[in-house]
Amino acid sequence: MNCFTPKVEELLANTRGQSFVEVALITPLLLIALYIPIDLGLLFFTSHLTQNAVREGARIGAADPSLASDSCTMPCNGKTGVLGNIRDRMPKYLTSATITVNLSGTAGATCMRTVRVRVEGSYPFGFARIVGITTPLSIARATEMRYELQPFGNSTKC
Repeated sequence: MNCFTPKVEELLANTRGQSFVEVALITPLLLIALYIPIDLGLLFFTSHLTQNAVREGARIGAADPSLASDSCTMPCNGKTGVLGNIRDRMPKYLTSATITVNLSGTAGATCMRTVRVRVEGSYPFGFARIVGITTPLSIARATEMRYELQPFGNSTKC
């Protein structure tokens, strides 16, 4: 009876399956290297959408005759007017956002009244959640515009 037993040199020279092992080792690193820039891109996109929502809210508030100072925490259910417009424009990736709208001064004042809109929230990095880090990045955006429903000659801020 003749049994075939491979020699050690033959086993070491066999390269079948080598590429499979290499791919299995490199794939996780490649996925991490690709996911981090995508996550940062989503962060910048969320920041950009938040700034646009704040700017549009201030623009709408600057021409709103019924504007009063107000604030809410997302999702701001039942809010209309400036807060409702900001809420509708907010990105879904910004969690626990707080929207604040302030109108400076009083009606009939001789100073220039302004509408200030501020949004604060947090962006939870996807990769950080996968790894187990639970500290989200804070995003805060604000803008201020002249309230249009006031005497035109006012030049100093309230």
